[in-house]
Amino acid sequence: MRPITGAEFESLFQLATRAWHLELRDTYRVVEEDEPFAKWLQGIPDDYAWREGWLSFVHGVADNGTQIQRLRIVTEPLSDYMRWALEMDPANITAGEEIRYLPRQAATGTSLPAEDCWLFDDDKLLLSLFQPDGRGAGYADANDPELLATYRAVRDQLWPQATPYAQYRLASR
Repeated sequence: MRPITGAEFESLFQLATRAWHLELRDTYRVVEEDEPFAKWLQGIPDDYAWREGWLSFVHGVADNGTQIQRLRIVTEPLSDYMRWALEMDPANITAGEEIRYLPRQAATGTSLPAEDCWLFDDDKLLLSLFQPDGRGAGYADANDPELLATYRAVRDQLWPQATPYAQYRLASR
């Protein structure tokens, strides 16, 4: 595996027609999210201006024709972090992402991989890297045909089973 730069990561969206993101964790420890998440836990409103970079990027990529999809495999009841993510999803959707949720127990019978990923079209796999404390550490080019086939099979099996955001949000109330 080869770690990639932020510029390399972003360039993959320009080359792909489909960028599929698999999230397997119930909680993420992202430095930029620490303060906003703490405020949310305290009930303090947030203008989410800190998200504008990503949302603008997604909007531009989606406008250029790349389909961006995010599948969250979640434990129910949802963790505080996933409840927070559920509240932020409308901005991602407005920017151009399609987001679906799948309860972990509904994924039984599927051998879930160990790591989150981005799968670009059918031929480029990036694995999410994490530090021992759970902090994100970027992405790595997997460049492994067997691993690529595993993630592609997971995508093809679970994406159709997952519940689109709006339906999941209604059901989770």
